[in-house]
Amino acid sequence: MFRFLIATTMVLSSTLIADTKECSCSPQQTSKAFTAVAKKTIPAVVFIKVEGALEDGDMPFGGGFQNPFDYNGNDLFQRFFGGPPQGKAPKQPQLSQGSGFFVSADGYVMTNAHVVKNAEKMTVVLNDGKELNATLVGADAQTDIAIIKVDGKDFPFLHFGDSDALDVGEWVVAIGSPFQLEASLTVGVVSAKGRQNLRITDLEDFIQTDAAINPGNSGGPLENLDGEVIGINTAIVSRTGGYMGIGFAVPSNMAKGVMTQLIDKGTVTRGFLGVSLQPVDKDIAEAFHLNKQEGVLVSEVLKDSPADKAGVKQGDVIVECNGAPIKSLGSFRNEVSLIVPGKKVTLKVNRNGQIITVPVTLGTASENNAEGGVSQKVGLEVENLTPELARQLNIGKTEEGVVITKVKPGTPAAMAGMHPGFLIVQINQSKITNVEDFNNAMNNLGKDKRIILLIRQGNHMKFYTIKLS
Repeated sequence: MFRFLIATTMVLSSTLIADTKECSCSPQQTSKAFTAVAKKTIPAVVFIKVEGALEDGDMPFGGGFQNPFDYNGNDLFQRFFGGPPQGKAPKQPQLSQGSGFFVSADGYVMTNAHVVKNAEKMTVVLNDGKELNATLVGADAQTDIAIIKVDGKDFPFLHFGDSDALDVGEWVVAIGSPFQLEASLTVGVVSAKGRQNLRITDLEDFIQTDAAINPGNSGGPLENLDGEVIGINTAIVSRTGGYMGIGFAVPSNMAKGVMTQLIDKGTVTRGFLGVSLQPVDKDIAEAFHLNKQEGVLVSEVLKDSPADKAGVKQGDVIVECNGAPIKSLGSFRNEVSLIVPGKKVTLKVNRNGQIITVPVTLGTASENNAEGGVSQKVGLEVENLTPELARQLNIGKTEEGVVITKVKPGTPAAMAGMHPGFLIVQINQSKITNVEDFNNAMNNLGKDKRIILLIRQGNHMKFYTIKLS
């Protein structure tokens, strides 16, 4: 094995030298590029110490439940700072730490929202060891971005690059404070782009990298070789809590828009279309006589929503937004939510085989009008039971219902003990066969807001009750 590793290393090194010759870049020049990034950016990266308290029932590391969608029940997506084990936590002092970086000379610092969650006191440690008290400007849990502020001026700060221009295989540099080792630099490449459905945040479009990142890196910058921030390190895949070669960063193009709103208003407002959507899989494409699998299917149009007023219909397949093909449901939802409310978007729609153009002026998303508003308060996200999901969850072909794909920590659904992978077959004794049934039932609750859900767990059926305040 040792000989094999040496031989492999020699082959890889020879290949690297050959590749660098082709791009007129020697290994020494590449090394100098990393050094230049370090000298340029390390002074702007900070270590953040947070003191706070967990609220009763707060479950910061995955909600304390086993997720049948993860790998063998292991909680792989670990945050980058220390804390209590998973599960319900009593109120108690909580110490945590993370990384961040200056985004302006007058003291604004970007980090992750989970780093500063429930903070009662925040301390920013500069590269020279100086400690400054910080205040929270605003945080956005849906993208896991937060802005904090320290008093002062003439701070060194970092500039953002274009994350859309990144190529897979491109060199990147991660800087942060893993295990409180301040200003640590690691190097890797972009492993993939547009990672979604990881259930780390609500809005996901992650850059995947193999640059070594560990507990304490959370909130630190991921940079290109020009020293520009192209991502904010947020989560890792790990069976041990440490580095295993897979890390995820929020792309800079997403973070920039959130930053601007947080600094200007302290909050983030999002574009609102007013539809429930589902991906177009092979079965949907065949059923709707589509030539190929593309776009997203409109399963419901909320009454008096921007989409309803613009003429979007149930059964429409949206294939383009503002001239760009829709790659996935998640990417389309992200794109709409990050557009400023009041702006007009142009949708290209396949309606019964005819391609039509529908201009829509977006509204403003809120808890009351966001897609699945009541279900968001309950803490559930669901999908239609597709043949593929049924196979994955060992659900019989004759079963009907919607599959829980996400349970948000600390919500009524989490408190009731619901897990991803459960099949909802009834709500308040009404049969649920698809997402439309689910949304209708959730939006037509009685005055007492009591919900009775009949759920299939494997071979067993069980009732769960939830009452909204």
